[in-house]
Amino acid sequence: MFRVSDFEDFFSRRCVWVNGPVIVGAGPSGLAVGACLKEQGVPFVVLERADCIASLWQKRTYDRLKLHLPKQFCQLPKVPFPEDFPEYPTKKQFIEYLESYAKRFEINPRFNECVQSAKYDETLGLWRVKTVSASSGARSEFEYICRWLVVATGENAEAMMPEIEGLSEFRGNVIHACHYKSGEDYRGKRVLVVGCGNSGMELSLDLCNHEAFPSMVVRSSVHVLPREVLGKSTFELAVLMMKWLPLWLVDKLLLILAWLVLGNIEKYGLKRPPVGPLQLKNSAGKTPVLDIGALSKIKSGDINIVTGIKRFNRDSVELVDGEKLDVDSVVLATGYRSNVPSWLQESEFFSKNGLPKTPFPNGWKGKAGLYAVGFTRRGLSGASSDAVKIAQDIGKVWKEETKQKKHTTACHRRYRSVQMGSLTEIGQSCIIIM
Repeated sequence: MFRVSDFEDFFSRRCVWVNGPVIVGAGPSGLAVGACLKEQGVPFVVLERADCIASLWQKRTYDRLKLHLPKQFCQLPKVPFPEDFPEYPTKKQFIEYLESYAKRFEINPRFNECVQSAKYDETLGLWRVKTVSASSGARSEFEYICRWLVVATGENAEAMMPEIEGLSEFRGNVIHACHYKSGEDYRGKRVLVVGCGNSGMELSLDLCNHEAFPSMVVRSSVHVLPREVLGKSTFELAVLMMKWLPLWLVDKLLLILAWLVLGNIEKYGLKRPPVGPLQLKNSAGKTPVLDIGALSKIKSGDINIVTGIKRFNRDSVELVDGEKLDVDSVVLATGYRSNVPSWLQESEFFSKNGLPKTPFPNGWKGKAGLYAVGFTRRGLSGASSDAVKIAQDIGKVWKEETKQKKHTTACHRRYRSVQMGSLTEIGQSCIIIM
């Protein structure tokens, strides 16, 4: 039975029936699912809180960014990268690829639609996705009703802002790496980069190239691998070895190769974890750093490695080893996290950290028509793999239903329209998307 609050929601929101899945997120993962659903002949709606596709890439990445892996491991289903693209496409090239991909499969997201909540209605047996739209300066509220919900917001939806004592008292400029564009604005300045992952390393390198003076905080151990060995991608070598060798042995071989190419990095303040790079990636989701030049700057002293932070002062930072540094600016390369717990009202499939509880390769499907894509901790290749599975799973049900006799199908659709039509009878505007 409907509750009074349900009727109040219907009066205040425009109701949209989606005759297919709702995909939340128009990044690479959401686009991949959309393309695969198109091939299956399944209609869908993509909801995106930003005003463009791939907003992380378009608005929250630095100018010098390139794909860290060879392009063949980063392409989305059905469409390879153009042959004239380099082995490691630039940020601009990748965005062009995604925009062309969306156009090719006629994926038209509903932009500026921020999902407030999504909940499975046991009574209806359907998902109810509530959004707020702020396009053209006017605020509108919608409620999408659907059988399938695809969560494609990914692992990197929100910037992680650490709590550091005294940071609010620091008088210099403080930004998260998602707002960093170029080292040009930091020329001649002393910059503290907090974080030593791929972003921290690349930002430090970019600052050096723009004649800034970066110090990089290394609070924990980190695996640094060469991006290439003898002209061959290290990642590609690892993939090839994994076909024939156990993971622990591949890790051993990768570390030997890293030592031969990079030397002993621990004497520069970069301590390696006790667990191998692939095992650490699988167990904790921590990606190894693929070096593209930062290590040589560390060895030369152009990038200063420092220990963890104790506290900030007005113009300086105190480190845990007692050292004090005068700094002009701080860049927090402290990573991202999933925002799923803030809007998805579900606790069986997703954990509190916003990632599926079931590990790869089975973390793409939940119950009651719930799916997840882009949470594999295996980059674009993992997202593409899950996108294909999701579309096939939904497409199978869709095709079985459309094979029914014409009059049976008509009755089936009329039932759903009547079910939604009850909202219209109480004065609610109801849109049906076929």
